[in-house]
Amino acid sequence: MFFRSSRRQKKDNKQSTNKEDSYVHLHTDLQKNIKDLENLLDKPSDLNTRTFTIGQGGPDCAIIHIEGLSDTKMINENIMKNLQIRIDEVEKTSTYFETELLDKLYLQFISISNVEKGKTMDDVSFAILSGDTVLFVNGIDQALVISTKGWDSRSIEEPITEALIRGPREGFTEDLRTNTMLIRRQLRDSNLRFKSHQIGRRSKKNLTVTYIEGIIHPDLVKEVNRRLDTIDIDDAPESGYIEQWIEDNFLSPFPQLQNTERPDKVSAALTEGKFAILLDGTPFALIAPINFGAMMHSPEDYYERWMIGTLIRFLRYFAAFIAVFLPALYIALVTYHPGLLPTKLAFSIASTREGLPFPAVIEAFLMEITMELLREAGIRLPKPIGQTIGIVGGLVIGEAAVSAGIVSPVMVIIVAITAIASFTFPSYSFAISIRMLRFSFMMAAAFFGLYGIILVYIMVNIHIVNLKSFGIPYSTPFSPGFKTDWKDLILRAPITMLKRRPKYLQTEDEKRINKGDQS
Repeated sequence: MFFRSSRRQKKDNKQSTNKEDSYVHLHTDLQKNIKDLENLLDKPSDLNTRTFTIGQGGPDCAIIHIEGLSDTKMINENIMKNLQIRIDEVEKTSTYFETELLDKLYLQFISISNVEKGKTMDDVSFAILSGDTVLFVNGIDQALVISTKGWDSRSIEEPITEALIRGPREGFTEDLRTNTMLIRRQLRDSNLRFKSHQIGRRSKKNLTVTYIEGIIHPDLVKEVNRRLDTIDIDDAPESGYIEQWIEDNFLSPFPQLQNTERPDKVSAALTEGKFAILLDGTPFALIAPINFGAMMHSPEDYYERWMIGTLIRFLRYFAAFIAVFLPALYIALVTYHPGLLPTKLAFSIASTREGLPFPAVIEAFLMEITMELLREAGIRLPKPIGQTIGIVGGLVIGEAAVSAGIVSPVMVIIVAITAIASFTFPSYSFAISIRMLRFSFMMAAAFFGLYGIILVYIMVNIHIVNLKSFGIPYSTPFSPGFKTDWKDLILRAPITMLKRRPKYLQTEDEKRINKGDQS
């Protein structure tokens, strides 16, 4: 016990010492600065320190960066070469030992646009850990922080989770600057704003909130910034951490922020009056506020003609009904209400269930859980094997279960149709919510039949009506009703008729199309 306490005390003392040292101002002694920085970072093997003299007879200086995070070629060509070769002579005057020397080096000899001054050890260490290069000059208690980020990153590829038949093939990457560039390519608007935050006490990751000023409601911008300022965690490796921290109701099964890898989807949301959150290190951006209808929409709805888009949306809503209610209706009708079935169908189901050892509810749960296991296994396995496991495994297990007399053929058909319907949703997180609701309806049907299904349906509707996404009701524009927004809800009206932005967002600029009818 004493050993643990002593070790914990030493650890706490070390952390507090490092924290205090990081905010200490830099020294005028070059070697002292180098030593303090190396001690703060515990002398990592990838820390590259290069000391040299500026010109002939000039002051000693040093550049420090981390290999792998910085662009070595940029450092050699734009910093080292200029300071060592292109400076013929630096006069030995007292002015070179003052802060003005840093300005002279920046203005005349460093061929990199983004250069700042660092005054504390925290400024310097954070810059180095971010991929920048720090230039120390002997006799000056400040340093130049030079932007030389150059780590390897994934190239722009087609999003895997949101594939489209017709539409752009570009997707976000793990690099924040690449993602902001993709949005700027979509929206060349001078009112497009990118507001930066820093997330994580230890990771200190960059987070950007983007929106279009003049469209989005100002109170919405204030609210998202307020929630982001409350985040106090060590690290946020993925945008899912941000989503769970700033959502309105963590007990709800429904997502209150929409995640996407598609820049075109983000740009379309921004023009509607929403905002997006981009986090460094993840290709998934967050869009808010959202409603139930937005989770059923796909960018492809707008790329095709309005009749095709409307038909696809009808199919999605029909698929949602099947994915939620079909297994529960089977349990309720077979167990409690066989009289509601047509006579021939009732006799057909009864004949297939003859000799089965389990009741309908156990049969349904066994098959649904098996299907969920196959789906999860198919995702986790390598892609070629995963597809084979999902298809072959489902066929083999279903056929074997029917042959063994464990489940009925009708149950296999229902589970297969339900699984197919659950794959039609554009949002993966929303599809998981639908799968969770399916099991709730199945349990209610097992205990109370159709009455249980109706009771759970009423409870779900009450929850959706009370649920909000950044103050916007999740059930809008159904309730509260905005009839003008129904043009782009289940129906997808022609583009020429979508003249106004969603009314429930209360945008500052309501008009999408300024010509023609103003209704």
